[in-house]
Amino acid sequence: MKKYTVITGASSGIGYDTAKAFAARGKHLILIARREDKLHQLKVDMQMQFPSLEIVVIPFDLTNTQQIEGLFGQLDDYFIETWINNAGFGHYGLIKEQTLARTIAMMQLNVEAVTLLSILYVQKYHNVEGTQLINISSAGGYTMVPAAVSYCATKFYVSSFTEGLALELRQTNSPLQAKVLAPAATQTEFGKVANNGEEYNYEQAFGTYHTSEEMAQFLLELYESNEIVGFVDREIFSFVLSDNKFAYAGSKSVNQRLD
Repeated sequence: MKKYTVITGASSGIGYDTAKAFAARGKHLILIARREDKLHQLKVDMQMQFPSLEIVVIPFDLTNTQQIEGLFGQLDDYFIETWINNAGFGHYGLIKEQTLARTIAMMQLNVEAVTLLSILYVQKYHNVEGTQLINISSAGGYTMVPAAVSYCATKFYVSSFTEGLALELRQTNSPLQAKVLAPAATQTEFGKVANNGEEYNYEQAFGTYHTSEEMAQFLLELYESNEIVGFVDREIFSFVLSDNKFAYAGSKSVNQRLD
């Protein structure tokens, strides 16, 4: 049986380089993003290098959350070994200056799409050995960053949701693993989009940052581990694998009984 890795937001940045990294591991790919031309170019480039791989491209705008169940249904005939929710964007600026339309789109992509796709994947694969769900959060999903309050809030959600899901799966003896990757500053289109500009200089803005190729390798480290969190410390830019970082009530006697 062919096994596939799904990567959302695969047309650029971390998703793009993660696709290349998984292709180098011999993984068949299903790539989802808005920009169809970039997906097809990535497919052409990778199939020249890895002609034996099957690479499926699906142009789809994940802010269209009402259609996500239909998107997942299109993949019913594929065995999806790994699902990586990478698509997302930032929105920098003071709350008083944020546009509602852009904030709504960010919440739809960063929160709603990640949640719905995670639920659909878990419902189908929770009893399947060797499966993984990896959600991309941010160091800003563990630290409140000035002028990025709403963005960080969406990523706090991704981090806590994924950690909680990972522990729930563990507690119910599910073989499916859920994991969260939390990058710090990474040289991609993210900075330009988050600041709504035509250009963005990571050297000027941060001085220290990772490349998307480096983050893809960190993601592979997380993928190969049994840990829940792959975290980049935004002060010293070291990468650390760990168990859950948020407190978990677990078997506390005050919890609601589920049986």
